[in-house]
Amino acid sequence: MGVLAIDGNAKKKRTVVNCLALLLMTVMTSQAQGRTDVLLNDGWTFRPISDTTYGKQGTAVTLPHTWNASYVKGTYYNRETMVYNRMLNVSEKMLRSNRLFLRFEGVNSVADVFVNRKTVGHHKGGYTAFCIEITDFVHEGNNELEVWAGNAFRTDVLPIAGDFNVYGGIHRPVHLLITDRDCISPTDYASRGVYVHQEKVSRQEAELRVETVLSLTTATETKQLRLTMTDAWGKVVAQRTDAVSGGVMQQDLSLKNPTLWHGRKNPYLYNIKVELLDGGRVIDMVDEQTGLRYFSVDPEQGFFLNGEHYPLQGFNRHEDVDGKGSALSADDHERDMQLISETGATMIRLSHYPQSRCFYDLADRHGMVLWSEIPLVGPGGYDFTGYVKNVEDNARQVALEMVYQNYNHPSVCFWGLFNELLVDEGRFREWDHPVGFVKELHHLVKQADPSRLTTFATCVQHTHYLGCSDLMAWNKYFRKPGNEPKVRQFYAEAKATRGGQPLGISEYGDAGSIHIHTDPRYDRTRDHAENYQLLTHEGYWRAIKDEQWLWCKCIWQFSDTQTSIRHEGDRDGMNDKGVVTYDRQVCKDIYYFYKAQWNPEPMVYITGRRFKNRKYGLTDVKAYTNQKEATLYINGRKIGKAKADDIGRLQWKDVQLSKGDNVIEVRLGKLSDTCTWTLKN
Repeated sequence: MGVLAIDGNAKKKRTVVNCLALLLMTVMTSQAQGRTDVLLNDGWTFRPISDTTYGKQGTAVTLPHTWNASYVKGTYYNRETMVYNRMLNVSEKMLRSNRLFLRFEGVNSVADVFVNRKTVGHHKGGYTAFCIEITDFVHEGNNELEVWAGNAFRTDVLPIAGDFNVYGGIHRPVHLLITDRDCISPTDYASRGVYVHQEKVSRQEAELRVETVLSLTTATETKQLRLTMTDAWGKVVAQRTDAVSGGVMQQDLSLKNPTLWHGRKNPYLYNIKVELLDGGRVIDMVDEQTGLRYFSVDPEQGFFLNGEHYPLQGFNRHEDVDGKGSALSADDHERDMQLISETGATMIRLSHYPQSRCFYDLADRHGMVLWSEIPLVGPGGYDFTGYVKNVEDNARQVALEMVYQNYNHPSVCFWGLFNELLVDEGRFREWDHPVGFVKELHHLVKQADPSRLTTFATCVQHTHYLGCSDLMAWNKYFRKPGNEPKVRQFYAEAKATRGGQPLGISEYGDAGSIHIHTDPRYDRTRDHAENYQLLTHEGYWRAIKDEQWLWCKCIWQFSDTQTSIRHEGDRDGMNDKGVVTYDRQVCKDIYYFYKAQWNPEPMVYITGRRFKNRKYGLTDVKAYTNQKEATLYINGRKIGKAKADDIGRLQWKDVQLSKGDNVIEVRLGKLSDTCTWTLKN
């Protein structure tokens, strides 16, 4: 059951413009090209809608912003409505023969937008963009922008549940778009209005169909649409110009011997410039980057990229950073991508919602395969009904917005339909039955984008969902040392009952706090201890690492995240299953375990380095490496060599520590790693 899917990259201005520059530039396209993009992140104030004090000034903020990044009391957090205000100065030149649009990259979870106290738009869903024309609502001079942002619980807005916090606010950038009266539409599902369909891609030839949605207010007789495709060095490789014949234009391009986007090996990007001309003059222009590739998933052999087997292994990632919640900066996104890339990961699942445009652009450039999903999320740790039919309209809307806004990214190979929609086998009978709607979502997404594959993540028997999507994946945790046989048995049974559909692993892992440590030689298992997180992962990975038929293997999760339902570990309201800490300041021991598995650059890392104060003199030393062997020294004294096992572990048993400080060093040629343990008695 190999399923072919091909597509291209999206919303990035130029090859040389990085994500940080995109967010910081005030004007991203010159007026001469017919379109101006002004970033409106400064000058905002906000206050609770419940504060009815007349004329009261709100608190000054800069976007992206969320008001509930920190807890108010215990593990409860604000779910209310805030009012954001800003003045927008509109010049006579801006109004002259132009149109003005507001584009919000994300307002969580429901937005009502007003200009000069008049309603201009409404949007449900905090993780997809929306775009509103305000031409007829503004005047020369100062205009008041007012946005009501509400993250209160609603049964008609996704997500209705989940093991993560719903941060409120304008948590992504806002843009003012100024276009000609005739333009490439910015309001088609808030996409860029340009869709690059990869009709046929091989190493010998690429056949593309570029679909452009136009917004026209005047006659078409003098108008043309020009396509220019350039390579990574700016050389023109294909070009055509056609007379405009309607509101939707279809234009074909072909390219011989294309350079393919090949994941981490070669994330090569082409640029397609779409220009709307009137009498030979450019009146609007959109730049899109496109990576050419083809892929398939085989139920027995897994994922193939450009005809080559390409293992997909990586992390689930939430947009959640200490002190910021989901209001991430470009630097935050860059840092996360860099940390993930350094492990050698090849895939990221964007859990459990479409994420910032910035991160999709980064994935394109870093060659990271993405699974992007809508926030149709089951109850997780909540003791409530997990699926209600009232949310279906919003799920349809968000699914289409996710697809069209991210259509051109080569990194996106999979559209996710849901996560853990039901968590109890018996509840398929007790609750509203979800399968019919999931099948409807699958067909809706495939109609919008037949080139990619649909999938989902389940924690109940996958046989309930056979035929609901192209692919399936399991969220399955075996959170104890010695789990390897159980993992092997579970996936052997899953393989036998999957009905021939490709099956992957969407979540696995264990909790691990850098502040909790215990010695497994002497102490019983302690939940959330950093070293026990290692034991869980070691057994799980050993069981699945050679199972090529599993189309993906995704760890839960990249970083620790806030979640109000958890009372565990060293801090309430925290899911500490990440491989890095919530503030991104510490890569846990488990981070280096996977770096030893996936990253080809020589490395060695001693585990237990934060377990500094020891009370037992006799201990074991463990390190991770991707090399064959290494030598252990303590306080400069050679202890001996150890050979790495099949999962990169170097282990020295029954090592005697001296009283006081013990400098632990593992040498591997010119490489070495050190830490200090102190024996107290």
